[in-house]
Amino acid sequence: MEEGYTSLPASHLLGSVPAVIAEDKTTSVASEAASTANLHLFPPSNGGYQAPGTPSGADEQTTSSWQGVFSISSYSSYFNVDTDVVVERIISSVYPMNDFYRKIDGNPDLYGPIWISATLMFMLAALGNFGTYLMKKRNDSSTTWTFDVTYVEWSACAIFGYMLAVPAAFYFLLQYFGFRTSLVRLWCMWGYSLFIFMPICFALALFIKMFFFP
Repeated sequence: MEEGYTSLPASHLLGSVPAVIAEDKTTSVASEAASTANLHLFPPSNGGYQAPGTPSGADEQTTSSWQGVFSISSYSSYFNVDTDVVVERIISSVYPMNDFYRKIDGNPDLYGPIWISATLMFMLAALGNFGTYLMKKRNDSSTTWTFDVTYVEWSACAIFGYMLAVPAAFYFLLQYFGFRTSLVRLWCMWGYSLFIFMPICFALALFIKMFFFP
């Protein structure tokens, strides 16, 4: 009876389980690294969706990437930051020796740049109207003054034009010379760099009020 039993292959024993788990960990790490790398690409992908029967290839990836531009969910990865991260990046942008580029390298965001640009836009419009008010009151205190809404339009064109167009121009210029870079990373750097203009605007308005319109 004992001679009828044969030894089981080693692949079916419990000792083979860690090898399978290690392989799964390697696959998950690779997929996580690939998803992190997608944060540097623009236009955004459509979440990795692929229609049934569609062959995988470079052309299909490019097509799905451009289809992701029209999907709101594709941009969620660029806004995946909290308040602490945004504040830390703002401080690093003011103090460039704090290695700002390394902090945005893993997860460049557009949340901070958009809010900084919008805040600076309204600040410039308000301070521009404030300067106009001071000049009119200095010339003739009896004249009435009204808020000029066109200042908002001009400041929006200036701020968002600088934040969007200049990095895009640098991106295509670097691509032309053969340097690989990320458009989202450039937008992130340019957007956070605008924060320094906020205290400068207040300081300039206070300086003009104190020395030219006492």
